[in-house]
Amino acid sequence: MSSTPQTKEAEIVMDPSLGYTSGKLIRQDTDKVYLFMKRMLDFLGSFIGLILLLPLFILLAVLIKMESPKGSVFFRQVRVGQHGKEFYMYKFRSMVENAEDLLDKLIDQNEVNGNMFKMKNDPRITRIGKFIRKTSLDELPQLWNVFKGEMSLVGPRPALPREVQNYTSYDRQRLQVMPGCTGLWQVSGRNSVGFEEMVELDLTYARERNLLVDIKIIFKTFKVLLGSKDAF
Repeated sequence: MSSTPQTKEAEIVMDPSLGYTSGKLIRQDTDKVYLFMKRMLDFLGSFIGLILLLPLFILLAVLIKMESPKGSVFFRQVRVGQHGKEFYMYKFRSMVENAEDLLDKLIDQNEVNGNMFKMKNDPRITRIGKFIRKTSLDELPQLWNVFKGEMSLVGPRPALPREVQNYTSYDRQRLQVMPGCTGLWQVSGRNSVGFEEMVELDLTYARERNLLVDIKIIFKTFKVLLGSKDAF
């Protein structure tokens, strides 16, 4: 993203105690102030968002249940957060009830490179699921993760444990930053961007992040909510 302000380069410190070859990203002296302001933005943004979007949550819950009454409205999945800490990430369910059980049969049809699985015409996705994925409405329950402090509004995509198992030491550097609902990957092509490019975008964000960058990414994300052609 060419408009991203330039800041000091991050120094990668080797820290074996973290369980992988990387370390905290050294930032300018204002880093603590930025992290405090970022948390305030996350807390207020998620709190206000959860209240204002409650009618939409109820509507989507009804539509999901009407099409697929047996499954839960929400999909809960283990993700890897900052410093490798696992947490449950929430989404609106966009697939059939037994989607995880069917994954092994589809894994060889993966349409993105690297340690991710994406399939444009995934047969597990329901009709309402296609719509909420296209508009990224399925991601809205992650506001609860942000409110609890497990995620940020802006940060790297939270990875699955099976993806992290295949990470190189270079890839694992992205785990030094709290994962986010949106980030440079989401506003830079999303699924049209391969895994290696995603890692580079995440590390660029980690080096150059500040409050202005976060706000710009949030505003760019609204374009995705209107229906990105790269979302699936």
